[in-house]
Amino acid sequence: MKGKVIEMRLMSVWIVLTLMWVGCNDEEPTPTEVLVSSLSVRGEFIEDGGSSQMSVIVTPEDATNQKVDWSVSNQEVATIDETGVLTAVTNGIVTVTATATDGSAVTATKSIRVSGVQGPIVLVESISLSVEDITDGREKQFSVEVLPTNATNKDVEWLVSDESIAEISEEGLLKPLKNGSVKVKVEAKDGSGVQTEEEIVITGVADVSDGIVVDNSNDLLSAIANASPGDKIYLRGGNYAFGSTISFNKDGQEGNLISLIAYPNDSERPVFDFSAMSENSSNRGIQLSGDYWYVKGIDVFNAGDNGMFISGSNNLIEFCYFYENSDSGLQIGNGAANNTVLNCDSYYNADSSIENADGFACKLDAGDGNKFIGCRAWQNLDDGWDGYLRGTDNITTTYENCWAFLNGKLKDGSVGGGDGNGFKTGGSDDKLLKHHAVYTNCIAAGNVVDGFDHNSNRGDVVLYNCGAHGNGRNINFGTGNIANSLTIKNTFSFEGGGDSYEATTTDISNNGWQNGLTTNASDFVSVDIELLKSPRKTDGSLPDIDYLKLVSGSDLIDQGVNVGLDFSGAAPDIGPFEFEN
Repeated sequence: MKGKVIEMRLMSVWIVLTLMWVGCNDEEPTPTEVLVSSLSVRGEFIEDGGSSQMSVIVTPEDATNQKVDWSVSNQEVATIDETGVLTAVTNGIVTVTATATDGSAVTATKSIRVSGVQGPIVLVESISLSVEDITDGREKQFSVEVLPTNATNKDVEWLVSDESIAEISEEGLLKPLKNGSVKVKVEAKDGSGVQTEEEIVITGVADVSDGIVVDNSNDLLSAIANASPGDKIYLRGGNYAFGSTISFNKDGQEGNLISLIAYPNDSERPVFDFSAMSENSSNRGIQLSGDYWYVKGIDVFNAGDNGMFISGSNNLIEFCYFYENSDSGLQIGNGAANNTVLNCDSYYNADSSIENADGFACKLDAGDGNKFIGCRAWQNLDDGWDGYLRGTDNITTTYENCWAFLNGKLKDGSVGGGDGNGFKTGGSDDKLLKHHAVYTNCIAAGNVVDGFDHNSNRGDVVLYNCGAHGNGRNINFGTGNIANSLTIKNTFSFEGGGDSYEATTTDISNNGWQNGLTTNASDFVSVDIELLKSPRKTDGSLPDIDYLKLVSGSDLIDQGVNVGLDFSGAAPDIGPFEFEN
C-alpha cells in the first residue's frame, strides 16, 4: 500500500514537470493584420503648367500596409509617378486614383484641373478694324477681327489720336467729347507689333461748356440749391433715387433762365425716382417755386403726391415725362402764372384709393396765362387735364396740339373710380368761378366719361380744329350752371355719346356735324386710338401718325372757316390735322 502511494506521487510530479516543459517551449502567436478601410486623396490644382504633389490619408491610422498605387484617367492631360507627383501634359481635367496595395481593394479619387500649359505660340498676323463716323454725338461700340483665329493671345489695346475729341474704353466703346476728326488705333498685345488705324469724323456733340455736368444725386441737389440766373445744369442719363421733395426755389431772370437739361444725346433719360416716398399729400416729387426755370428732358416717377408742382411763374417745362405718381403728374397752383408746358407726357398716375390723380392740372388757385403745347395725357385715373378752381377766378389757360385719351382707366386698362374726362375745362365748389379755356388742334379720344367737359365752368371756352372720338360723351356742355360762352369751329365728333353745346352765348359753326356733313371712320386713314401712344420724335415733338388723318375724298376737307390757324387749300379742313397729299 505504501508503494502504491509513492508511485502515484511520482506520477503526479511527472505530469506537472511535463506541463511545465511544454509551456516553456511554446512560440509567440502571430498578430492579426489590420486592413485599410478608406482612403482620401489630397492635392492642389495645377495652374502653372507644372506639377502637383498628391498625397493620401489612410484610415485606420494603424493599417498594416499603407502603401498605395497611383494612376490617372487620361495620361494625355497629366501623368503621375509612384510617389504621387502629378505632372501636367496639356490643359484639361484629369481624375487621380489611389488604390490600397494590401488586398483590401479600397480606392479613392480626386479631379484635378490642369491649366497654364503653354503650347506653341501663334502670333497675330492681321487686325481688321470696324468703325464708322458718328453723326449724333452718341457713344459707339467698335469691333475688330483678329487673325489667325487660333492666335495664342488675341487681346488688343484701343487708342485714339486725340483724347480731347474722344475717349475709348478697353472694350472699344468710343465716347465723343466734341466734334472733329480722330484716329482710332488698335494694337495687338502679343508682341507681334501688328496694328491698324482708321479715321472717323464726329458730329452732333452738344457743347456743354456753358454749364456744369452732374451725374449723381448729391451733386445734382447741390447744383439746384446753389443755382443762379444763367446757370445751366446738364444731367447725365440714369436713375436718381430720392426719398424727399426736391425744392427748386431759386429765381432766374427774364432772358437769363436757370436751366436743368438732360445731357444731350445720352442713350438714356435721367429719371427722378421717388419710389422710396410713401403716399402722402406732402410728398410731392419736385416743388418748383422759383421763377424763370427751364427744365428739359427729365422723367419724374412714383412720387407720393404730384410728380411736379409748379407755384412759380414764367417757367418752361419741355420734353418731360410724369408717370405712376400718386396725384397729378404735373400740377400748376398757388398763383403760378405764364408757365409753358411743352411736349410733355403724363400717364399712369393714380392714388391707392383708385379715385384721384390727373395727368396735368392747372387748377384750384392757379394763376393766369399758363399754356400746354404738344402734350399728351393718357390712362390717368381721374382726368387727362383738370381745370377745377378753388380760390381764384377769371383765369385763362391755353391748350395747343394736346391729346387726352383713355383717361379714367388704370395702367392695366381697367376702369378706375376717377372722373374719367379728357379735358375738364373748369368747375368750382360754388359753381360760379370762371376758367376760360382755348383749345386748338386738340384731340380727346377714348376717355371713359367726357372728352371735352363743361363741369359747371362759368367761363368762356373755345374749341378750334379739335377732334373728339369714342368718348363716353364727346363734347358735353349742359344747361346746368351754364358756361358764359362756347365757341366751336372746324371740329368733329363721332362714335361717342350724345353731345351738348349749351352756353349763354354760343358761336358754333363749320363743324363735322353741321352743313350736311357727317363724320365717321371712313373719313380717316386710321381710328386706332393706340397710335396716340407712339414714341415722340427725337426732338420731343409729337409723332407723325395716321390716327384721324383725313383720307383723300373726305367731305371734311376745305369745309372749315378761317380762325387764324395755318391751313392749305381753299379753306381750313375740319379736325386737328390738315389733309396731306
